[in-house]
Amino acid sequence: MTATMYGIKNCDTVAKARKWLEDRGHAYAFHDYKTVGIDRATLEGWVKEHGWEVILNRAGTTFRKLEEADKQNLDADKAIGLMLAQPSMIKRPVLDLGDKRLVGFKPDIYEAAL
Repeated sequence: MTATMYGIKNCDTVAKARKWLEDRGHAYAFHDYKTVGIDRATLEGWVKEHGWEVILNRAGTTFRKLEEADKQNLDADKAIGLMLAQPSMIKRPVLDLGDKRLVGFKPDIYEAAL
């Protein structure tokens, strides 16, 4: 099975992860969830595996620009709703290896997993 990287093509972290994979000859498909979108079932699976606190990128500008009311009382359902409405709030990249997903990019974690 070919891995699938989910992210946004103009994200610096995604670019570093893509370069890392390509430099080591790892094949992958790229899914740009800003242009193609993301479905609820996929996000629910990621949240079940890693927790919404990991999947929701609260450090990014998209989240920081939200109204304060939207940032309050977060739970899995509310976080998924925010990410569906604005995929830029999804932590990136997410590398789907079939049996597990890697969230964010750390070369040592990629090395250990691949």
